[in-house]
Amino acid sequence: MSTQGRHLDRLTGVDASFLSNESASSHMHVGAILIFEGPPPRYVDLVEHVRGRLNLVPRFRQKLLVPPLEAGRPLWADDVNFNLSYHIRHTALPEPGGEAQLKRLCGRVFSQQLDRSKPLWELWLVQGLERDRFALLTKTHHAMVDGISGVDIGTVLFDLEPVPAPAPVEERWVPQKSPSTAELIGRGIGDAIGMPIALAGRAVEAVRHPEATARKAVEGLEALTEVFGQFADPAPDVPLNHEIGPHRRYIWARSELATFKRIKDSLGGTVNDVVLAVVTGSIRDWLHSRGVRTEGLELRALVPVSIRAEDEHGNLGNKLTAMRGPLPVYIEDPVRRLQVISEEMAGLKESKQALGAEMISRFNDFAPPTLLAQASRLNFSTRLFNLLVTNVPGPQVPLYVLGRELEEVFPVAFLPENHRLAVAIMSYHGKIGFGLLADYDSMEDIELLGAGINNALAELEAAASESAAAA
Repeated sequence: MSTQGRHLDRLTGVDASFLSNESASSHMHVGAILIFEGPPPRYVDLVEHVRGRLNLVPRFRQKLLVPPLEAGRPLWADDVNFNLSYHIRHTALPEPGGEAQLKRLCGRVFSQQLDRSKPLWELWLVQGLERDRFALLTKTHHAMVDGISGVDIGTVLFDLEPVPAPAPVEERWVPQKSPSTAELIGRGIGDAIGMPIALAGRAVEAVRHPEATARKAVEGLEALTEVFGQFADPAPDVPLNHEIGPHRRYIWARSELATFKRIKDSLGGTVNDVVLAVVTGSIRDWLHSRGVRTEGLELRALVPVSIRAEDEHGNLGNKLTAMRGPLPVYIEDPVRRLQVISEEMAGLKESKQALGAEMISRFNDFAPPTLLAQASRLNFSTRLFNLLVTNVPGPQVPLYVLGRELEEVFPVAFLPENHRLAVAIMSYHGKIGFGLLADYDSMEDIELLGAGINNALAELEAAASESAAAA
């Protein structure tokens, strides 16, 4: 069982920031579109399949409790009225049941906020997909789970074999009693009293190890200076960063992981550098289609980085920091574009930017709710970045649900306020899926971005082939 998911666990500062940033037009849920081969399972079979795995992720049966008078951050509490059939939905695509219909359905599903009075997740069974396929849509609030641990908790759904071993029989789940208002206030006061004690413990440790503490203090100050110095170099104002509405468009693009590896082996960099170069090429073409000149223009991408330790994989909750990755749309040559991104990303990893962002997230754990809300909005400011680009490595072995093999995965990110586009990338079993989430009203030309990803990748692939032949 996950070490997290206990009754009355308090949200971390990072988890709570995703609640603070949510609004009527900016939804903080994430998810994925999972496409399977074969006929869809019966709805009742899927429900029972999930029911038998819920003990692995207790958080999925918990809801938020918000203390009155802002007495501390929200807590996770067992939902005494938990109803699994509410969270697992069933629908079918209209004719002809193609991917275009599935994309429209995804846009509608991800346009709707999750109900905060219930556990913050949904699972949609979608039948009627052409070529004897079906889909599952997962939708989970970012306050509950980040992308890296989200891969690990796939044990709720997935098996490694077409015919899995029988699940162990679990005792009937009995929810813990919800606390009273007085108890909630008392918990908040207790946490507030505990903060000075925790800080005092750190002070004692500092006295015991003065040299190490001084070194960490200097590094921390340098890191924070570097992070806040980014405001002196704000992200440029482009059509991606204006007001958004509550509705979404969603499309995807697909490729092979081997293609990205061939490119990085031939032209240098990492797979993630190649991903950023492909996204950059696509956005460059899209900006030109909107009549935007790109000379001297470098966009900034918020690139989440997991700081989860190996022994923490599988735990729910966010352990993330972020870096401002470069998107040099001013560069026409795709090879040079990749080289610049690779050089700048290497420099960022050697810098203290990620450390500074991590320190801010640790500060959030001590911040009162009002201050936390302001700090979290700062993190998603359009002054800092133009769009979210997140790349999650997935399992490279086939996965199954009720005997059906998972063919493809397309992840779904989220749109902060005044951000019209987010790109999520995930690899699975030798494939890479790009998921592009966009504002419905202002991004009617999102298909150009999908086509641009294919074009930018083809350019790099051709350059890599030429380089390999010359070598």
